[in-house]
Formats: sequence, structure tokens, C-alpha cells
Amino acid sequence: MKHPVIDDLMWRYTSKKYDSTRKVAEKDLDVIFEAMRLSASSINSQPWKFIVLESDQAKQRMHDTFANQHQFNQPHVKESSHFILFAHKPDYSRDDFDGVVDKYIQDGRVKEEDREKAYGACRFIEMNTDESGNNSAWTMAQLYLALGNTMHTLARLKIDSTPIEGIDTELVNKEFAKELDGYCCPVALAIGYHHPTEDYNTQLPKSRLKLEDVLLRI
Repeated sequence: MKHPVIDDLMWRYTSKKYDSTRKVAEKDLDVIFEAMRLSASSINSQPWKFIVLESDQAKQRMHDTFANQHQFNQPHVKESSHFILFAHKPDYSRDDFDGVVDKYIQDGRVKEEDREKAYGACRFIEMNTDESGNNSAWTMAQLYLALGNTMHTLARLKIDSTPIEGIDTELVNKEFAKELDGYCCPVALAIGYHHPTEDYNTQLPKSRLKLEDVLLRI
């Protein structure tokens, strides 16, 4: 199938080795960050926070969190152009949704006199929250929508990426506790440009299940 979107997705591979001499241009970062902000989420909850590690100091802190496990992913931290922590709020509440409603009114999406009607969407928060106030499964699902959107954007820009669940979440949350401010980081994303000779994955053919194995039209 020939189409620009399909071409970009066929181009994308999970990079296994980055060229540390190449950095993502600021103009491209602007597009990436805005695309992240525009990601879809249930009831437009946006229960996420993105921590971009670009300084040597920040990358060293992340590098050190691999002390106990997943060391095979450790090189990506320093070799990639930027390393992004994707975090979600495990106890998202109506109070958090206040910010969304305030922005609705500011943007003209909802009139001030209709403020209370906008909170009708909070039933989805209640449906996904247990007795202890935890709804992390729901908010994490929203986070992965943002991750997928970011990866697609990167592919359109011809910038490599590596989604990384192989992190020590406990150590990451502890090391970046101040920046995360109550949010939890289950996954990270390395972005940059693959090494021209040492990234074996780019030399392998793309492989996916057949369309008829995963898609049913009824």
C-alpha cells in the first residue's frame, strides 16, 4: 500500500543504538512537544506529565537508576538526543479535572454559566477509581495514547525513537520525585538518530501479523 502515512510507519523502527553526535533540532522539538500536548485522552483528562531529560546532569541521574536492572537499556539515556519520562497521575480526581474545565472556559469551549455541566464527564473518573482513590490503570492507559501519538509524530519527522518499559520504575520515581510531583513513570522514550552502522534493527525487515489476523470487518 502506498501512502505517506504508511510510508512513515514502515520507515519507523525501534532504534537499538543511537548516534550520540546528532541532536534533534529545536524546531523539531517544538513540533514534538506540541504533538504530545495535543494527544487524546479519555474525557480529555490529560492525566500526564512529560519530563524531558536533555542536560548531562539530568541524563546522569537517569543513567544511575539502572543500577539494579535493565542495564541493556542504559546506553540509550546518554546516547540518544533526548530521553523523555512519561508519567501519569495514579489518583486523578475531580479536583484535577478542575484545570481542564478552567481551560475549557478560557478557550471558549464552555461558557462560565455551564461550568457544572462540564463535570458530568467525571463519572468516568468514578467508574475507574477504587475505594482507595486509585485509578492508575485508567490514567496509564491515557499515557500510552500520548506515547503512541508521540512515536507517530517522530516517524513523520524521520526521527528515531525507542519506547522503554525496561526501567526501574521505583528508582526513577524516587530519583525524580520532585519533578514528578506525585506522578508515576512506567515508561520512557529515547529519541534521536540511530547509529548508521551499529543499529542492527534498522537492517532487519519490518514484521507484523497479517491484516486479516488482527482486523475483522463486520
